Amino acid sequence: MVDTNVAVVANARSPQASPECIVSCCDRLLAVERGSLRLVLDARGTIFDEYLSQLSLAGQPGAGDLFMRWVHTNRYNPARCELVEVTETAGSGWRVFEEVPDDPDLEGFDRDDQVFVAVSRGCKARPPVLNAVDSDWWDYERVLARNGVTVRFVCEDKVSEWKAARTQKA
Repeated sequence: MVDTNVAVVANARSPQASPECIVSCCDRLLAVERGSLRLVLDARGTIFDEYLSQLSLAGQPGAGDLFMRWVHTNRYNPARCELVEVTETAGSGWRVFEEVPDDPDLEGFDRDDQVFVAVSRGCKARPPVLNAVDSDWWDYERVLARNGVTVRFVCEDKVSEWKAARTQKA
């Protein structure tokens, strides 16, 4: 699973991303496009729509836009992409999808990112979520792991920065 911020960073449109981080994000997107990593999306199109709001379907000018074009072409190809059904919650609480754990420690987790958690938990393979520069994933990493969601951080320099900040708080 690829969080939108990975493609945005690959487009070099994230000021907090280092050149190494941009290259790492491009490499991960290329791995998806070449079939080394399988893309998992929600069947209702929430992730696709989020990608589309941040990326260009024209496939240019950046690597993230090229990824968007690839997603558009391949999202219904089961050899390249898996679509997972998720269930939107009926209530007005903090959870957006039924598949998001009802864990009070996740109450502050970004509502827009809950779709990635729901899809990861709704998929039999339990794919990890790739993240580049969104610190929310770092802040909630332990709670997500406790609830069966793995986050893979693409940008080692950001992880080092977040670790240092966490250590200073402790």
